[in-house]
Amino acid sequence: MPEGHVLEFTDVTKRFGSVAAVDGLTARVEPGTVTGFLGPNGAGKTTSLRILLGLVTATSGTATIAGRRYADLTRPLQTVGAALEASSFHPG
Repeated sequence: MPEGHVLEFTDVTKRFGSVAAVDGLTARVEPGTVTGFLGPNGAGKTTSLRILLGLVTATSGTATIAGRRYADLTRPLQTVGAALEASSFHPG
């Protein structure tokens, strides 16, 4: 198996009031694979990645890297790299 960590979303939902930005996302990305999130504006792509990176809290479900939440990683900045909009940078 290639080096890296499994990224996994398990039944992730994120609601903003009555709007479901992400609704029941379940996906697994294996190390060494190239995966893209495709969809129209407002489909929940960025919100899903923000949940994975701990920038947004899921309403329900889990998003993990190597079986752990981003906040629980020993060396998160050395484990995960992401390029999102400037307003998405992690505060700490």
